Amino acid sequence: MARTRRNIRTIQEVSADFQQRGKSVAEWAREHGLRPGVVYDLMLGRSAGKRGEAHRAAVLLGIKDGVVDRAGAA
Repeated sequence: MARTRRNIRTIQEVSADFQQRGKSVAEWAREHGLRPGVVYDLMLGRSAGKRGEAHRAAVLLGIKDGVVDRAGAA
Protein backbone atom coordinates (compact mmCIF):
# COMPACT_ATOMS: atom_id res chain seq x y z
CA MET A 1 0.00 0.00 0.00
CA ALA A 2 1.12 3.50 -0.70
CA ARG A 3 0.27 6.33 1.64
CA THR A 4 -0.66 9.47 -0.20
CA ARG A 5 -0.42 12.68 1.76
CA ARG A 6 -0.89 15.90 -0.09
CA ASN A 7 -2.95 19.02 0.08
CA ILE A 8 -6.62 18.26 -0.39
CA ARG A 9 -7.98 19.92 -3.52
CA THR A 10 -11.50 21.10 -4.25
CA ILE A 11 -13.56 19.79 -7.14
CA GLN A 12 -13.24 23.24 -8.72
CA GLU A 13 -9.43 23.03 -8.52
CA VAL A 14 -9.44 19.58 -10.10
CA SER A 15 -11.76 20.77 -12.87
CA ALA A 16 -9.58 23.81 -13.55
CA ASP A 17 -6.52 21.54 -13.71
CA PHE A 18 -8.22 19.35 -16.33
CA GLN A 19 -9.06 22.46 -18.38
CA GLN A 20 -5.54 23.84 -18.07
CA ARG A 21 -4.05 20.53 -19.26
CA GLY A 22 -6.61 20.13 -22.04
CA LYS A 23 -7.54 16.71 -20.73
CA SER A 24 -11.00 15.26 -20.34
CA VAL A 25 -12.21 13.52 -17.21
CA ALA A 26 -12.76 10.34 -19.24
CA GLU A 27 -9.21 10.43 -20.63
CA TRP A 28 -7.72 10.90 -17.16
CA ALA A 29 -9.88 8.08 -15.78
CA ARG A 30 -8.77 5.62 -18.47
CA GLU A 31 -5.11 6.57 -17.93
CA HIS A 32 -5.53 5.61 -14.27
CA GLY A 33 -7.46 2.40 -14.89
CA LEU A 34 -10.74 3.84 -13.65
CA ARG A 35 -14.20 3.88 -15.16
CA PRO A 36 -15.04 7.41 -16.34
CA GLY A 37 -18.51 7.25 -14.76
CA VAL A 38 -16.97 6.76 -11.32
CA VAL A 39 -14.86 9.89 -11.74
CA TYR A 40 -17.78 11.92 -13.14
CA ASP A 41 -19.88 10.89 -10.13
CA LEU A 42 -17.17 12.21 -7.80
CA MET A 43 -16.82 15.45 -9.75
CA LEU A 44 -20.58 16.04 -9.69
CA GLY A 45 -20.96 15.23 -5.99
CA ARG A 46 -23.00 12.08 -6.58
CA SER A 47 -20.36 9.94 -4.84
CA ALA A 48 -18.39 10.55 -1.66
CA GLY A 49 -15.54 8.24 -2.67
CA LYS A 50 -15.76 6.15 0.48
CA ARG A 51 -15.00 2.68 -0.88
CA GLY A 52 -13.57 0.74 -3.77
CA GLU A 53 -12.93 2.38 -7.11
CA ALA A 54 -14.55 5.65 -6.01
CA HIS A 55 -12.17 5.86 -3.02
CA ARG A 56 -9.19 5.17 -5.27
CA ALA A 57 -10.33 7.84 -7.74
CA ALA A 58 -10.87 10.43 -4.98
CA VAL A 59 -7.40 9.84 -3.56
CA LEU A 60 -5.74 9.97 -7.00
CA LEU A 61 -7.60 13.19 -7.85
CA GLY A 62 -6.39 14.70 -4.58
CA ILE A 63 -9.88 15.48 -3.27
CA LYS A 64 -9.46 13.02 -0.41
CA ASP A 65 -6.56 11.97 1.79
CA GLY A 66 -6.23 8.23 1.94
CA VAL A 67 -4.42 5.04 1.09
CA VAL A 68 -4.42 3.51 -2.38
CA ASP A 69 -3.83 -0.22 -2.47
CA ARG A 70 -1.56 -0.71 -5.48
CA ALA A 71 -2.48 -4.40 -5.67
CA GLY A 72 -6.05 -3.34 -6.40
CA ALA A 73 -4.98 -0.91 -9.10
CA ALA A 74 -5.74 -1.88 -12.68
